[in-house]
Amino acid sequence: MASASAAVSINRTLSPPSPLQPSWRSPQPLRCTHSERGVSFDPGSAFYRSDSALGRDLAVLAATLHRQSRPDPSSPFLCLDAMCGSGVRALRYLAQAGADFVWANDASDALRPVVVANLSRLHLSHGDGQRRWVVSHLDATRLLAERYLRREYFDVIDVDSFGSEAEYIRAAFLSLKIGGLAYLTSTDWRSARGYGGKCSLSSYGAYIRPVPYPNEIGLRMLIGGAARESAMLGFHIKPVFSYYASHGPIYRAMVQLCHGKEDDISNYGFICHCKSCGQTQTFGFDELGQISCGCADRADATSITVVGPLWTGSLHDASSITEMLNLAVEWGWAYTSENGTTLQKLLDTMIEESDPQLPPGYIRLDEIASRAKVNSPPLGTLINSLRKVFNYLLHQCMIN
Repeated sequence: MASASAAVSINRTLSPPSPLQPSWRSPQPLRCTHSERGVSFDPGSAFYRSDSALGRDLAVLAATLHRQSRPDPSSPFLCLDAMCGSGVRALRYLAQAGADFVWANDASDALRPVVVANLSRLHLSHGDGQRRWVVSHLDATRLLAERYLRREYFDVIDVDSFGSEAEYIRAAFLSLKIGGLAYLTSTDWRSARGYGGKCSLSSYGAYIRPVPYPNEIGLRMLIGGAARESAMLGFHIKPVFSYYASHGPIYRAMVQLCHGKEDDISNYGFICHCKSCGQTQTFGFDELGQISCGCADRADATSITVVGPLWTGSLHDASSITEMLNLAVEWGWAYTSENGTTLQKLLDTMIEESDPQLPPGYIRLDEIASRAKVNSPPLGTLINSLRKVFNYLLHQCMIN
């Protein structure tokens, strides 16, 4: 598997099978009815959601920073969009992330005119005559497996899939360079909410039951499945960021494939939620059979809900998110609103969530007020009060 870090020769290897070799006839003129961060395109008949633009912003920022920080920045920066739809993601990787070459694939060959027309907006080749993109129409898992067999490896692989079919995760890791980024997707909201236990078990190796924070569970289920697949290949992963979007809903996670298998599985285990007191705890595999809660109703086994195994570590890497925020500010993206949300607000929230000392899950403010039998205070007032208490306790610790 060490060969996965080998460089790829664009001219020699990155070409689709001959029946899929694109013809470079002039595409039909674009209507350019949509634009994302200054990049115009026509979605045509392809499924397209403007609500997902924020997730594409995050991908472009992460890919750009990864391109700049590679051990060999002079090597070709290669991206693969395994389910490209209209080609907007592939187009943005080329136009904004600085990709030297992008492979755009979609199983539907009916979308070929749309994808080719959109990508044709950019120059077909570098000054040295090397093509910058290619379009194919294969099943995503087959395409990724063929790239691995041909020893063709990519810096970024984006798989914007539908449902919970997770077989593409292993195939994506096989065709990804060591240190590369995989942008993974799940839209399986039923499993995240505990209504599809058998499906989550077969897809991600996790049995999910209903808990009060299903959106977070969906992300941890997806990352946990990726951690399991990477370990079976002799690697480990590091989450760069994870992102939940209510439209769909969609669970997306950008993970980095790292060399070597980790012996420490402290970030992969079980989450326990107690219905009686509302507390959440994590347990490792060595603690199975000892799962309980210290509240007054600990004798009531039905008050304990256990889900897993899944990812129990941080959902984001603070240093990576900080760099993404700095880049967003530099590009003028940070404070502009996309569908009512600014990148600055989203990335700031991710930075706060990346604290490794934070346990999984959360307790809703109205639930806290209900348990305390008081009216709910304004959220800002509660946060300021908690910060004052924290600062006071920290000051007392420093004195003592």
